Amino acid sequence: MKAAPNSRFPHPNQANEEGLLAMGGDLNPETLLDAYSHGIFPWYAEGEPLLWWSPHPRTVLFPEKFHRSSRLKRRLKQVRYHAYRDKDFEAVISACAAPRREKDGTLGGTWILPEMIEAYSRLFVLGYAHSFEVYDEGELIGGLYGVRLNHVFYAESMFSKQRDGSKMAMSYLCDWAVDEGITLIDCQMPTDHLLSLGAENVSRDKFLGLIQKQNA
Repeated sequence: MKAAPNSRFPHPNQANEEGLLAMGGDLNPETLLDAYSHGIFPWYAEGEPLLWWSPHPRTVLFPEKFHRSSRLKRRLKQVRYHAYRDKDFEAVISACAAPRREKDGTLGGTWILPEMIEAYSRLFVLGYAHSFEVYDEGELIGGLYGVRLNHVFYAESMFSKQRDGSKMAMSYLCDWAVDEGITLIDCQMPTDHLLSLGAENVSRDKFLGLIQKQNA
């Protein structure tokens, strides 16, 4: 397979219809940073090999287009809530890794396995990974984490223990992104939740062009 320029990975356009690009490798910092800089991310379940993805279309959010509903705006104004960046990365990624309750009441699995937590914790120590947290009178009730490379933030996962918890964290991320000159937030794959916040789908080629420009 032809590799992406200056990368150990195949070119993202060689991904299959589901977006699967490659299998194997490791989660060392240099591997993860290489992947993100070329529009590739890891995603796999327990018992599976390490899988690398570059889906088409790609879901992105331009920070200035983040949609705040009237309810969210009212909640953000309440003095009981406090937002922080990088206050407790371990707590955020652990909350994101916790099994989610399905619509039928059962607990689902998680793709954020112990080795993933360890890998992103290393990126946090190195200054590449960041967490955004929202507290309700001292209790962590929502947050997200991801990886920043230059002017792009690659969002990985979010959680909410209280209504609008993850939305408030995303609002804080977007405000920070605008202040930091970050022009693109990668959301990877679409969900109704993300689309309601202003995320949109773009082609893989357009996404690769955007991150190439912003990572230059």
